[in-house]
Amino acid sequence: MKSILFSLFVALFFCATPASTKKHGIKVLILCTGNTCRSQMAHGLLKSYGKDLAVYSGGVKAEERVNPKAVMVMRELGIDISDHKPCLIDEYLDEEWDYVITVCDNADKTCPAFNGKVKHRLHIPFEDPSKVTEGTYEFRLNEYRRIRDAINDTFFKLYCDMEERK
Repeated sequence: MKSILFSLFVALFFCATPASTKKHGIKVLILCTGNTCRSQMAHGLLKSYGKDLAVYSGGVKAEERVNPKAVMVMRELGIDISDHKPCLIDEYLDEEWDYVITVCDNADKTCPAFNGKVKHRLHIPFEDPSKVTEGTYEFRLNEYRRIRDAINDTFFKLYCDMEERK
């Protein structure tokens, strides 16, 4: 019972609290299809770079939970995304954003128009490591690491660019 209540609290806090009600510096929304892997890794990485970022993520068809392999490879970097909950982008459509970033082609194609103001809309696609179903467990896990590292490299450069633009 406690875990159900805790899960409900976390879901309400992370998904239902409008982004505009939270204190922030640069507001960033990262989108992908299910909000379970690439967007969650990008969310965790970007948030780890600086306290002045308000980072959110969502999916066009949010799944039930964050991909366990994504959680595992992020933990290897000391970043815990195990408490993240996939959210639908509908939660954020009326908000104002400094950056809205899609990390997969499907999200880029199906991303709805935002009613709020978006200063920068970027499409930075990454392969979906969950699509790798062949090979050993370690091989598949290495695909998650490879994508995580690509996201880390790209988003750190983006973060440095954001800092310069302030």
